[in-house]
Amino acid sequence: MEAIRKQASKLREQVARQQQAVLKQFGAGGYGGSDNMVTDQAELQQHHKLDKLHISTRAAKHYQRDIVRGVEGYIVNGSKQVEIGTKLSEDSRKYGAENTCTSGSTLSRAALNYARSRAQMEKERGNLLKALGTQVAEPLRAMVMGAPLEDARHLAQRYDRMRQDAEAQAIEVSKRQAKVRETPGNAENAMKLEASETKLHDLKANMAILGKEATAAMTAVEAQQQRLTLQRLIAMVEAERAYHQRVLQILDHLEGEMISERQRIEAPPTPSVDNSMPPPPSYKEVNGVYASQDHNGITDSMGYFLGEVLFPYHAESEVELNLSVGDYIVIRKVTNNGWAEGECKGKAGWFPFGYVERRDRVLASKVAEVF
Repeated sequence: MEAIRKQASKLREQVARQQQAVLKQFGAGGYGGSDNMVTDQAELQQHHKLDKLHISTRAAKHYQRDIVRGVEGYIVNGSKQVEIGTKLSEDSRKYGAENTCTSGSTLSRAALNYARSRAQMEKERGNLLKALGTQVAEPLRAMVMGAPLEDARHLAQRYDRMRQDAEAQAIEVSKRQAKVRETPGNAENAMKLEASETKLHDLKANMAILGKEATAAMTAVEAQQQRLTLQRLIAMVEAERAYHQRVLQILDHLEGEMISERQRIEAPPTPSVDNSMPPPPSYKEVNGVYASQDHNGITDSMGYFLGEVLFPYHAESEVELNLSVGDYIVIRKVTNNGWAEGECKGKAGWFPFGYVERRDRVLASKVAEVF
């Protein structure tokens, strides 16, 4: 279609040039001078500009329509995915709440965590679909169906029709001029020529005014299409980017919870504290003479590190630290006789080192709980 349109435009230009040649031939010294030609240089430029504006605005309109259709299809498919994800979340929640496994509740906790996270992700997906509908599809659909574009095109169509009328009238004037030359002194032919010339002059004046109005209207519509479409594309990218960022945060948190549950399953049985195990050293010993050397079983660790509590431990003295499963501890010292010293939730103390396991990867939220 675009090639056909270009070919038709080229043919119209050829016809216009031929008409100019005819008018020059028949209008020597009379009305058909170059200043009075219908298709003079300024008019041709305006005609070409309107033609380019028509092509540009039509292509932008089709692109806007493609975006609207794509977003609408995405919303339809996304809504189905929300339904499926919500059903999976509910099934996981139901299993986690009703599971009666006799070997532990690790999978139940994992199922509940997954159900919660899946529900959060589907909520974020629903918010994304709503944003795409209100911020992208609706504004573009309104512009595709809006009055400004149709009004501008209506002006351009009126200009084209008036241009055709002016070209036909120019031919009529050339014929009248020929008759006047053939019958000198014929008053009737002279009057008819004068009337034809007046009509052509009026058509040219109106065509020039209408051409300027159509060009201004189409230029304004083109600028609005470019600006609005770009804004909606940016809004779509920002909405999707925010959605994926929030989903990534949810998945990171869920992964940390799942890994902790798996480690609990794979962990060895709860160690028993050896009754022959000596009591932990006092802080006076650690902070005093033996802070940097091996003495009475105290050995500095290779720097601080984080550990996760695998088994609960109840302190038996004021220098010991209570442990709860899942807590994270900053471990500062490990002794040769099985004790470790560290800090958890603002409290410091000793605990059996076998009750914790070193962690090199910890969620930031878990690290904050240590202090």
